[in-house]
Amino acid sequence: MAEINRAYAELRAGFPDADGAGGNGRGAGPPEPRPSRPVTGRVDTSSTFRPRNTTTGPGIRHERQPPFRSNRLAREPLRASTPTGPLNRRRQRGFRPPEPPSLEAARELVIEFGKFHGHTLGQIADFEPTYIDWLAKTISRDPDLVAAARTLQNDLDERGVVREPRMPVS
Repeated sequence: MAEINRAYAELRAGFPDADGAGGNGRGAGPPEPRPSRPVTGRVDTSSTFRPRNTTTGPGIRHERQPPFRSNRLAREPLRASTPTGPLNRRRQRGFRPPEPPSLEAARELVIEFGKFHGHTLGQIADFEPTYIDWLAKTISRDPDLVAAARTLQNDLDERGVVREPRMPVS
């Protein structure tokens, strides 16, 4: 072992030492000995872990605020209907829905929208009666159309017309 140490000392003689003296200044040579402790290691982060919905520090408590109290007198005045929908007339005292149209008038009503644009309700009832059912239960912007569709729907029920939805042609 003494021979190895002597050979190592001879190798180091031609290179600069830690204080910068001696050698050719290239900085080459055998590597520095390893430190006794590892340079890198694991960092303990257990103190930074915080479960959900907890305070930001130990012992910190937030003061609870009292509930918001609104001034009941400062509210806006009551409305005749809800702002999200129309007035429900069936609950009004003395309201009577309009008389439904005759069957002939209902069959002559022309549709001005959708896939049957330009057809009458009578034509639609003949080749796709399920569309009449859809009109009666879905449309809300045209009360005359809905009344006519319901009249035709009652006629189809009385005649016993079976309504099976048609599959789209691919």
